[in-house]
Amino acid sequence: MYVKVCGLRTEGDVAAAVGAGADAVGFVFAASPRKIDIPTARKLIADVPPNVLTVGVFLKQPAEEVREIALATGVGILQLHGDYPHETFAELAEFRLMRATSLTPETDITVGAFGEELLLLDSPQAGSGERWDLTPIASSRPEGQWLLAGGLNPGNVRAAIDAVRPWGVDVSSGVESSRGVKDHDLIRAFVAEAKRITADKSS
Repeated sequence: MYVKVCGLRTEGDVAAAVGAGADAVGFVFAASPRKIDIPTARKLIADVPPNVLTVGVFLKQPAEEVREIALATGVGILQLHGDYPHETFAELAEFRLMRATSLTPETDITVGAFGEELLLLDSPQAGSGERWDLTPIASSRPEGQWLLAGGLNPGNVRAAIDAVRPWGVDVSSGVESSRGVKDHDLIRAFVAEAKRITADKSS
């Protein structure tokens, strides 16, 4: 199970996620309690091992601003969250891209439909920590490299994975002691639980 831990802001956050075995670590550059400044992000990203993907999260930011931040920080992949059109993905095609969106009847759940490498399906209120109805995905799952996000935590990630069988999972608020403040024990517990599910299924 591929595990992404998002909204990291400190050396301790990154160390906890990487040490726990996370496959990807996310840094939020959009307006959010988890927003990180460029100099801090650049330093943290430089210290992440090459086998762990660094993700820059963007929301309602123009392509040129996204490009500038990506180049300034050296982030590994750009997560375009929300209603970004095909044109924005095309403008940023020189980067690795992740499309993050909530699920509606109109959502194209084909991985790569916008030229992205990864697809992330999130709660309608991104970053809120709210659970959402997974029933539509259970009956019509995306194929390929897609991550489930939205309201996940160490206590419910097993049930969510069993319900919709994603390629990966993403967590942010579910491993926090308060809004925007990561709890390193919860990070370790979440990664261990998600990885344990993988181990259980292969044994």
